[in-house]
Amino acid sequence: MVSHTDSQRYLSTRGGSYNLSFEEVVLKGLASDGGLFIPEEIPSLPSDWQTAWKDYSFEQLAFEIFSLYISPDEIPSTDLKEIIKRSYSTFRAKNITPLITLDNSKNLHLLELFHGPTFAFKDVALQFLGNLFEYFLIRRNKGKTGTEREHLTVIGATSGDTGSAAIYGLRGKKGVSVFIMHPRGKVSPVQEAQMTTVLDANVHNLAVDGTFDDCQDIVKALFADPEINKTHRLAAVNSINWARILAQITYYFHAYFSLLRQLPSSSSSSPPSVRFVVPTGNFGDILAGYFAKRMGLPAAKLVIATNENDILHRFWRFGYYEKKPVHGKEAEGGFEEDGVKAHEEGVKETLAPAMDILVSSNFERLLWFLACRVYGSGDVESKRKTAGDKVNSWLQQLKSEGGFGVEESILSAAREDFESERVSDEETISTIKQIYSQTSSPTAATNGHSKNGQQATTGTSLDGHYILDPHSAIGINAALRHAAPSGSTHHIALATAHPAKFSHAVELALGEQPGFSFETVLPEQFVGLEDMERRCTIVKKGALWEGVREIVVAEVEAERKGMVEEQPGQDVKP
Repeated sequence: MVSHTDSQRYLSTRGGSYNLSFEEVVLKGLASDGGLFIPEEIPSLPSDWQTAWKDYSFEQLAFEIFSLYISPDEIPSTDLKEIIKRSYSTFRAKNITPLITLDNSKNLHLLELFHGPTFAFKDVALQFLGNLFEYFLIRRNKGKTGTEREHLTVIGATSGDTGSAAIYGLRGKKGVSVFIMHPRGKVSPVQEAQMTTVLDANVHNLAVDGTFDDCQDIVKALFADPEINKTHRLAAVNSINWARILAQITYYFHAYFSLLRQLPSSSSSSPPSVRFVVPTGNFGDILAGYFAKRMGLPAAKLVIATNENDILHRFWRFGYYEKKPVHGKEAEGGFEEDGVKAHEEGVKETLAPAMDILVSSNFERLLWFLACRVYGSGDVESKRKTAGDKVNSWLQQLKSEGGFGVEESILSAAREDFESERVSDEETISTIKQIYSQTSSPTAATNGHSKNGQQATTGTSLDGHYILDPHSAIGINAALRHAAPSGSTHHIALATAHPAKFSHAVELALGEQPGFSFETVLPEQFVGLEDMERRCTIVKKGALWEGVREIVVAEVEAERKGMVEEQPGQDVKP
């Protein structure tokens, strides 16, 4: 009999599914009621975690954290360790997510999350998720042949980085078809090239005439469609998939321990005050920080840093979650200094396109925990049901009316763990310039993998000048609003992507700087990328999601037919 703790069983944020296993929620992705999966309970850390884990590698921390959410009866410990090892062997930095210091006087640090195969933070989660998919398929297909073998149809939407990270995590894996939708012309040239130049037969790129939110709506419609779900096993790679959030929890703990090792030994008697600042679009990255904090990580605050697509910032200011602002200064015409084009749907095109998102899907998960805390009464099951009903009501209102408001008790609870900042394009460019000018030799944190106590800078620099991508610059700008000289609080901003992925913004900021040359910081993996052969299907504006369904069904049928004819009954090797 499979044994699970409460944190290893899962339910839907909208109340329609309970008591599901980790494997079930990973392979389902989205709940049948349209909700997102969350653990029934957020686990507490072992009492000795501060001392027991302090010298652990990234992989060791990942194992300890994942084990709290995955029963060993589902994935035995030896198998989980091997999946973790395989997932992070693809990273260029030995310590996976290095922590560097940009300004010692202000205790300003940067957590570099872009050392994976696609140079973006999504690799941390999607390398792991790809290996999970493969592991579960091998187990399910053992002893099966031909058409009896299960086939996974992975559906995803991307505003830039999720797509390439998912493709690189799943390319060439037999028994898996990957369909990634991106808003046509609204991702950076490098991001588009990374996706569309992968020619593996199981990879399919769809360029949608619309916004990221249009792509995301198509994904949700497919998962809710009974017709395709009768014939295909759909799986999600967007951060609606719980495994994405789980994987990202690790680097919050890794950053904390890296910081402790960097600080003088005299300061180790008490934990430092830490604020994590996260450039935020779909709310998945910072939600992982919320889980880490609820588990027991001593983070003073989680700071949401948005661009002009500021639905989250507006919520934390006014308590209204609205696609188009109805309350506050934004509703009176917005901010003139933004100078960006707004679509009639409300999405603004900015210099940080991966954050050009109108509706943050993962916010639903936080709403559930807030509702359970504020409205829950009686026994555990009653609290969960009340929370699910409340979230479902809010999300239906968002769908029908374009937004909803919450009571002051919910907003107060949200403000206990979070703060928010809004950063304009002009401020983003200014921050890239400022950090480039002020830095000379960023200091890498000691992390247990250095030699003789020293470690070379792992970041992206030119003659010692640190270069931020626009998304990371948004996080740094938000951090600098609170970081003060000689202050006791440490600010750790998350660097989500390599600057070479957003050459337009970087060159706009630094093109006139003496000695600057973008080519000198261009990774060799990007050289010639945009000239390579591509494969992509265009989805015309106004096309219904049923048209995408037809594409998916036809391509999967062709793939499965080819696989049966070529190699019937063979297992995929890890």
